[in-house]
Formats: sequence, C-alpha cells, structure tokens
Amino acid sequence: MLVEAGHFALALALGLSLIQFVVPLWGARANDPVLMSVAPTTALAVLACVGFAFLTLTYAYISSDFSVLNVVENSHSAKPLIYKISGVWGNHEGSMLLWVLILCLFGGVVALAKNTVPMRLQANTLAVQAAITVAFLLFILMTSNPFRRLVPAAAEGQDLNPLLQDPGLAIHPPLLYVGYVGFSISFAFACAALIDGRIDAVWARIVRPWTLAAWCFLTLGIAMGSYWAYYELGWGGWWFWDPVENASLMPWLAGTALVHSTVVMEKRDALKVWTILLAILTFSLSLLGTFLVRSGVLTSVHSFAVDPERGTFILGILVIFIGGSLALFAWRAPLLQQGGLFAPISREGALVVNNLFLASACATVFIGTLYPLALEVLTGDKISVGAPFFNATFLPLIVPLLLLLPLGQTLAWKRGNLLGTVQRLYAVFGASILVVLAVLAFTYGGPVLAPFGIGLGVYLVLGSFNEIVTRSWTRGKPLSVAWIKARGLPRSTWGTVFAHAGVGLVVLGISATAWDVESLGTMKPGDRIGAGPYQLRLERIVPRQEANYREDAALFRVDRNGRELGTVESMKRLYVTRGMPTTEAGILTFGLSQVYVSLGEMQPNGSVGVRLYYKPLVLLIWLGAVVMAFGGALSLTDRRLRIAAPARNRAAPPIAPVPAE
Repeated sequence: MLVEAGHFALALALGLSLIQFVVPLWGARANDPVLMSVAPTTALAVLACVGFAFLTLTYAYISSDFSVLNVVENSHSAKPLIYKISGVWGNHEGSMLLWVLILCLFGGVVALAKNTVPMRLQANTLAVQAAITVAFLLFILMTSNPFRRLVPAAAEGQDLNPLLQDPGLAIHPPLLYVGYVGFSISFAFACAALIDGRIDAVWARIVRPWTLAAWCFLTLGIAMGSYWAYYELGWGGWWFWDPVENASLMPWLAGTALVHSTVVMEKRDALKVWTILLAILTFSLSLLGTFLVRSGVLTSVHSFAVDPERGTFILGILVIFIGGSLALFAWRAPLLQQGGLFAPISREGALVVNNLFLASACATVFIGTLYPLALEVLTGDKISVGAPFFNATFLPLIVPLLLLLPLGQTLAWKRGNLLGTVQRLYAVFGASILVVLAVLAFTYGGPVLAPFGIGLGVYLVLGSFNEIVTRSWTRGKPLSVAWIKARGLPRSTWGTVFAHAGVGLVVLGISATAWDVESLGTMKPGDRIGAGPYQLRLERIVPRQEANYREDAALFRVDRNGRELGTVESMKRLYVTRGMPTTEAGILTFGLSQVYVSLGEMQPNGSVGVRLYYKPLVLLIWLGAVVMAFGGALSLTDRRLRIAAPARNRAAPPIAPVPAE
C-alpha cells in the first residue's frame, strides 16, 4: 500500500500544481492579494507530496521490495546500502522523480522567501515554476512511472549498472540536478518579470543569489562527474567532449554569463534585455540536456533512456517552454525601458565582452554537439565531432576571455582608466612572464604551448588576488593596516577573487596534462614498469569474492629512485548478476600529482595488461573547480545579497510598464 500511496501523492501533486499555476496568475492579473497568496501555500503542499513520493520509492529500494518493477530492474538484495539509496536516481524513472523533487524544493524556498520577493513577482514566479512541474509530473505519470508493480513479484533484482555503483555517482547526479533545475528559478523569475512588465535593478538583486547558487552546484556537479569518469572508466582522461558532457557544459557557460550579466544589471540597471534572454536560454539548455540524455538520440555511458515515446514527450516540453518563453520575450522585450549608461572602458564594458565570449563559446559547443544529430536526421549520414573540432573552435574563444579577466576585474565601474589598470597589473604581468620563461627552460625540448598555459594560469591566480592588494594596501603603510582593510572588504569581492583564482587553478591543471607520461605493458608478479620518475613493481594478483561481484586485485609497489613510496591497488571486477566487467583504477597521490594504474585483461599464463600514467598537477583541475564553487558560495553570504528589497520598491508601480493591448 505504501507504493500506491507514493503514486497517489504524485497525482495529488499534479492537481495542486495546476492550482498553483492558474490561481496566482489570475490573482496577479486582478491584483488580488488573496489569490496571489495561494501560490506559496500550494508550492509547499506540492513539495510535501513529491517529497513523500520520493521517500516512498527510497524505502522500496532500501527494503528490496521486488514487487516494484523499478526496484527489480535497478537493485539487488546483496547490494551495499549506499548503492541501494543511490540506485533510486541511478535510473531514468527515479532520476526524473529526483528532478521534480529538486524543482519543487526550489519552489518551496521561493514560497518561504516572503520578505525578499515582492508578492506579485512571487506569485507569477511560482506560477511559472508550477507550469514546469505540471509538465514533468505528467511526463512521469504517463511515460515513466517509478511505482509500477510487477505481478508476481520477482525473487531477486537485476542489480544496478556496475558503472553507477560508485560513491562519485551517489553524489554527482544530485549536484548536477540542483544546478540544472536551479536555473529554472532564474527562468521563472524572467518569465514573471516579462508577464508583469517590471524589470529593474531590484529584480536583478532578487534573481542573482538564485542564479549564483545554481551555478555553484552545477560547477561541483560537472567537476564530480569529470573526476568519476577519470577514475572509474579507466581511460585516465578528465574530459572527452562526450555529447552528454557537453549538455552540462552549455548551461554552465550560459549560466556563467548570466551571473555576470545580473551584476551589471544590479549595479547600473543596464543589460535588461540581454539578462532576461540569458535566463531563458540557460534553462532552455538545461532542458536540452535532459532531452539528449533521455531521448535515445545519443549513445553514451551517461545516457539513461532509449524510449522514443519518452523522447517525443520531452521534445514537446522543450517546444512549449523554450518556444513559449522566447515568444513572450519577443513580445515584451521591445517595450522595456533602457537602463543606465556606462563607458566602453569600464568594468561593465568588460563584463559585456565577457558575456560575448561566453555566449560564442557556448554556441560552438551547441553546434558541435547537435550538428551530427541534425545531419543524421536530414540525410542519414553519420559523422563524429570530437576533440579536434572543439579544440579548434572553443579554445580560441576562451583564451582571450581569460586574458581579459584580470583586466576587467581591476577596471573601475562606470568609467575606467585602461592605462592605470594595466599599471596596477605590472607585477602580475612580470611574474607570469618569468614563470613562462622558467618553465620553458626547465622543460626544454618538451611541449611548446604548455608553458604559456602555465603562465596564463599564474596570471589568472595572481591577477585575481591583485584586486585585494590594490584595494587594501598603500605604499608605505604597514601590512597590519592592509590586512584590516582586506578583512573589511565585502564578501562578494572575496568570492569573486576566489572564483576567478579557481579558473586559474583549472588552467594550470589542464596545461600540466601536456607532461603526462603513459606506459603500457604486460606484467607478471615481480615485473617492473615505469612512467616519469616513478617505477611500479607488480607484487601479486589476489582473487576476491564480494557481496555482488568478484574481482582480481593487483597490488603494485611504487618506487622513486629506488626508494619505496607506497602501494597502489587496481582491480578488474565482474558483477555476477549482470555479467558486466569493470575496471577500478588504482591511484596514488603525491601532492597535486598522481600515479594512475589501470588493468587490462587477465591472460591464461597469469600475466595482466597494465596501463600506467604519471599525471603531474592533475588534481588542480578539480581543486580549481571546488575553489570556483567556494567563491560563489562566499559571495552568497554577502549581506547585500540577502537583504530584503526595500518596501517602497515592492509597492512601487512597474518601472517599465507595458501598455495594454
């Protein structure tokens, strides 16, 4: 009965979402506070219903209820508890339920934000959010019901995809979904503003924290997915330009542009039309990613579903929400008033250039990802667009953006002095050039462009913290005074510094991959293989039997200059229920560098294929992403992003009124 109760809760949530969609919109149009107040109440009720349904499905997994088809297809009684729980979203139906739960969670938080969001804007926003919820609840109930019974009940489950039985995959999807779905709030706020005809700096202040929070989670989700692919798939790479990876990168690029655009709108009441368009496009790209993963048009390790019926349904959702929001934008945008002005050489101008580069980079990823699909549909021809295309189109747009980043961060608001800004960065330029020369000398005969990448990373890190130095330190003043001034700077300033420095760390880590060393060999116990300064000796191969798999574990001793540094273990597993083999890479970390060992097939003579990598500074790639997200989170704690909109602004008439038709 509990499973049926969860199914009923989803149906009840659908009915409540329809009320949340219709009544507040009507109330906002009639300017009726009673009808508008229905929005927060119903949003919380919908959250309660969907939350109950999700907990019900989770209980079915934990208790191994094999009368539920979804549990049978994705679980097993011998599976560890953590993977029983992560199995809830390790499949199409459960992941869509998690998607809707996060959607409702964001709506619930907006419903509780009574003092920070004006009633009319809140009502319209929650109504738009409810429309999205209605669409996805219909999708679940009609095509992807996770509570479908199996009669008679199965004696045992079919187990979860072995690639997903990993701690990284227990964390990666929730983080990614919070990022994806979090942009739905920015989208809903944008549509609500277009409906009401009110778009101003107060709106930007309200929207910016939601956008920044979604961006932080999406950054962490992409980084976690990258690290999972790095250690779980046994390829030793951190990014493969897989179409589903690109599907998460596109909303991240657009979301990064949106975060910066809201800053300009808040500071100067400018870029209104562009900010609204970015909010629509960012969530539209999130929906596109959902379609790519679940429609069956792509074959990827990340893909969930291959049912054309589901793909058609999601395509319909895309047409309705993307087409509808763009139509609303085309109707309302020309009627918006212009905002404040600023000089081209200013921080606002630099942020506009930033937006142009990010939007262009996003467009190249979009074209490279979707062009092969469109070509196949139109002509039947199949082509592959991989790293060469993206490296040739994406990097030329990103590198100039990174070069301009410290300059734009140092420029003054409204009107800047380019010469003075360059002078304040002299030390940064000098240090970066010295680093490039030192790396070129130290690695003479090696990669030519990589030292310049190292210099660019150092330039970004030093250039980011240079703003703190220039704003807090004056020549001749003691450092104690500078420290006090630095501590007094707004948290949003420190957050920006850390976020930009995180980008520099990522660039350093990516550039260092040019010095990766790879070795291949077939080894027996006692054999040695080397990569870079490290030597590995195969000690023994041990067979093991675990609860739901068996494995052959190879133990290696790691030496450097004849001195033992530690041991590392790599495994070849076979998950018995599914008959699916996996490779578990062995990783030994030295500071920010790693020795990476991956096993091949076991041979009849007792030998095993071994792939060994030495990866200098590789951890900077993911450490940089964490620092970026930390910077965003630090900015969220700034009091200026948490205070309520002034009462007079909440009560004022729209700044950009739209004449009645």
